[in-house]
Amino acid sequence: MTIPTEIQQRYTRQMILPQLGQDGQQALLDAEVLIIGLGGLGSPAAMYLAAAGIGGLTIVDFDRVDISNLHRQILYDDHDLGQKKTTAAANKLRQINPKLRIKTIDRKLSATEISTQTELADIVLDCSDNFKTRYQVNQACVAQRTPLISGAAIRLEAQIAVFNNTANSPCYACLYRDATDESLRCSEVGVIGPLVGIIGSMQALEAIKLLTDIGEPLDGRLLTLDAELLEWRKLKLTKDPECPVCAV
Repeated sequence: MTIPTEIQQRYTRQMILPQLGQDGQQALLDAEVLIIGLGGLGSPAAMYLAAAGIGGLTIVDFDRVDISNLHRQILYDDHDLGQKKTTAAANKLRQINPKLRIKTIDRKLSATEISTQTELADIVLDCSDNFKTRYQVNQACVAQRTPLISGAAIRLEAQIAVFNNTANSPCYACLYRDATDESLRCSEVGVIGPLVGIIGSMQALEAIKLLTDIGEPLDGRLLTLDAELLEWRKLKLTKDPECPVCAV
């Protein structure tokens, strides 16, 4: 199948990469990606995926745009204050890519709804800010065998990991089984704006790599960043044989 000339012109700078090419671009155009959370991580992730030519995005967030969001949540500006994040985000993403198929969900999802949305997606990006949601998303991704790209950032520290959720790969619960949200909200301890931009952009990059079979994704590995010292560490993750989610 030949991609129309107009589409080729739009994505020519990435299509000329031998690792991507026309087949890779077509894979992006055919893809459905679910993004949970449209804050500091979800903003750059959604923007870069839309710009790269992802065919469909389902974006989930129950919140409204607040002035305290603007230093790091780059999907929004002063004109969006008070709007639902999903509404403001969809408007901006359509400006970036008018051909984008976009579905908005502006409420908290139940575990059943998360499972349903996960089943419809090729890849899930967890850009949420609490462990309860992360555990629910992970459980759904494990059950559906849907790849999960997880990001997090707080203060001057951040991390990203990819969980392919194959039979032998670890899941998010192998890494964090009993974590809590106590003292881990940026409203309490703060976060630097560009840090979430780095991790959100990397989530988009890993999604593109997975969808187009480029290189080696972070599957089964955790990449952490100390932004104060600008030091990266990469840790290999192993499947927990007693994991309550993926070992069942």
